[in-house]
Amino acid sequence: MNRTYVLSLGAVLLALLFAAVATVATATGGSQDGDGHGAAPTTTSADAGFARDMAVHHQQAVEMSFIVRDRTKDEAVRSLAYDIANTQANQRGMMLGWLDLWGLPKVAADQEPMAWMATGPASAGQGSGHGGGHGSGHGSGHGEHGASPQASAGAGGASGHAGHDMGGVATKPGALMPGMATKDDLAQLSAAEGRDAEVLFLQLMTDHHRGGVAMAQGCVTLCRTPVERDLARGMVEAQQSELTLMADMLRQRGAAPRT
Repeated sequence: MNRTYVLSLGAVLLALLFAAVATVATATGGSQDGDGHGAAPTTTSADAGFARDMAVHHQQAVEMSFIVRDRTKDEAVRSLAYDIANTQANQRGMMLGWLDLWGLPKVAADQEPMAWMATGPASAGQGSGHGGGHGSGHGSGHGEHGASPQASAGAGGASGHAGHDMGGVATKPGALMPGMATKDDLAQLSAAEGRDAEVLFLQLMTDHHRGGVAMAQGCVTLCRTPVERDLARGMVEAQQSELTLMADMLRQRGAAPRT
C-alpha cells in the first residue's frame, strides 16, 4: 500500500475521531451553569424536555411518512415523505443519545409534555448532578426507541395541554403536543388512497411542522447545550423550507392547509 495513501487515510480517521470527541464533549459538558462552569442538564431542564418531547414529535412524523408511502404512487410525495422520515429518524436518534449521555430518562412520566417551554432562560433547570434514572422507554413504532406510551398509541390520548396555543400553534383535543395528529387523523390517513392520501398527508404534516418549528424556536431560546441549540436552529430552517414546499404541493392538488 502506498505510504502517502496510508498517511492520508490516517489523517482523515484522526480528524473524524477528533470531530466525534468534540461532539460528545459539547453534548455532555457544553451547557453553562450560573457560574459559567460546564454542567450536565437535569431532567427538568429545557434541554432534556426538548430532547424528550421532540423525539416523540419526530416519531409521529416518521410514522405518517411511512403510512403515505404505501398509500400513493406520486413520486413527489413519496420523495418528501422519505426525506422527512430519514431526517427526523436521524435527529431523533441524536436526541435520545444525548439523554443517554446525560444519564437522564427518555420518558418522564411525572412531567407533562411541553412543560419545559415555561422554563425561563435564567432558570433552565441546569445542575451539576443528574436528574432521574435511566429509562428504557422502548417504542414499538418502526423500530424506534424511547417513545412515550402516548406516542406509541398514535397520540390518541388527550394531553394536559390540549387547546393550549404555543406560538400560534394550538394543541388540539386528542393530540399530545402542538401540531401533532390525533389517533383519528392517523386512521383517516391509513384509510385514504391516491390524491386523498397525498392531500391529507400534506395537511397533517403542515400542522406537524408548524408545531415542530415553534418547539425548536423554544429550544433556541431556552436550551443551554450549544450542539442542541444548533440542531434546533437547523430544524427551524429545514422545516420552514418544507412548509413552503408543502404549500406549493397542496396548491398543485387544488387544496390548502387546514389552518
